[in-house]
Amino acid sequence: MKSEQMRIAVGGIHTECSTYSPVLMQPEDFFVMRGEDLPKSEYFSFLPQPGIEIAPLLHARAVPGGPVARATYEAFKAEFLERLKSALPADGIYLAMHGAMNVEGMDDAEGDWISAVRDLAGPDIPIAASYDLHGNVSQKIIDQLDIFAGYRTAPHIDVRETMVRAYTMLVDCLTTGTRPGVAWAPVPVLLPGERTSTEDHPAAGLYEALPGHDETPGVLDANLMVGYVWADEPRGTACAVVTGTDRQAAMQTAETIAKSYWDARNDFQFGPVTGPLSDMMDLAEQATTAPVILADSGDNPTGGGVGDRADVLAELLRRGFTGAVVAGITDKPAVEACIAAGEGNTVHLTIGGSLDPSSQKVGVTAKVLKLDDTPGGTRDERQAVVEIAGNTVVLAARRRPYHNIPDFTRLGLDPKTARLVVVKSGYLSPELAPIAAPNLMALTDGVVNQDIERLTNARRSAPAFPFDKTFTYTPAARLSARWQA
Repeated sequence: MKSEQMRIAVGGIHTECSTYSPVLMQPEDFFVMRGEDLPKSEYFSFLPQPGIEIAPLLHARAVPGGPVARATYEAFKAEFLERLKSALPADGIYLAMHGAMNVEGMDDAEGDWISAVRDLAGPDIPIAASYDLHGNVSQKIIDQLDIFAGYRTAPHIDVRETMVRAYTMLVDCLTTGTRPGVAWAPVPVLLPGERTSTEDHPAAGLYEALPGHDETPGVLDANLMVGYVWADEPRGTACAVVTGTDRQAAMQTAETIAKSYWDARNDFQFGPVTGPLSDMMDLAEQATTAPVILADSGDNPTGGGVGDRADVLAELLRRGFTGAVVAGITDKPAVEACIAAGEGNTVHLTIGGSLDPSSQKVGVTAKVLKLDDTPGGTRDERQAVVEIAGNTVVLAARRRPYHNIPDFTRLGLDPKTARLVVVKSGYLSPELAPIAAPNLMALTDGVVNQDIERLTNARRSAPAFPFDKTFTYTPAARLSARWQA
């Protein structure tokens, strides 16, 4: 018999990791909320509700990157479990996850994390999880869960909505006493997000169909997971995941979604005009409209790229191109050199390769236009805006994207007035896409490059499309061990 005031423990870990990156994530790469910071934050502002007592634990979130250092992961996990132990007993647990975390020496990091939560919580407490649609799922993960919800948009504009879906199902479960379960159907297809954007077909149609599946009797929430292609690990795959109250309905729905994705596998294309950097720069030079926005896709930090490559800058200089805004290149030593020189002064810099020695570098003479080194800010937040041969370049001391208009205006820059804006991105963010005239994506080098068929596949499960193309597939849904029992 549940008490009137239900108690829900909340937390998680959220990041995406390219196993092709040599740069390990450390504690300082994470934004960490602890205890009461969670329900007081905008990110978790939906949590406080009448009749619900929140037991806020820990949530660690990082810009995608390389694998998480083992010691970093173990420290976060130990703290999370200690906080959970102190918070028990609880009626339910909600985990806000990403799903594509890789930890050095570990294949299924989320499986390890969620299994540890289940072991501590015991078999009777329902656990709900929300995921990015680029998360990788495994049977180990599914076996621990009662409720699952994934994003349905890429670019991701439904993060909060997805978290609310998972949380609401958990609250309903506790309120009604109905215990849902999870079924899933792996799909041996692994494509990059840049070819599976929900703004373009066929992904748009596949995701538009999901709310209709939610209406199936016995189904609560239907999901199509694209998976994460830049992690060479056995669990990397697309899949359908369904939360339901009827086993047969959930399995049939999962198989229907899985088949729809498989049947469309040859139809996925890049949304924007896409090609080699040289071809995209030809188009940028010829453009009569502005701003042209060029995505440096192979070094995209929101996909797991290092963010320190200077390939596009080198090409701009080689061509004598002027009027570009390049935002940005991660290079802490260059930022420190600019701060030492001061605004208005000239400094000689080597830009690029500050984190990954194999990244493209370029030597330049730069004029320091603006420094963002406000007192009280952390060292990793420092930025420098420099002028190089008629172009404006933003340098950052820490890995970060420049995908939103405030990222520019904070530095006194207006991307709408530039001739060319270069961002380390794949598909453009919802703020940049509307101003692109046009939107170009360069197939550049980097640890998240789009030449996926040539990626090293030492540990990925086979066969899988597009690495293999001559095999057949019939969807076969599986229940979680909890639901099967």
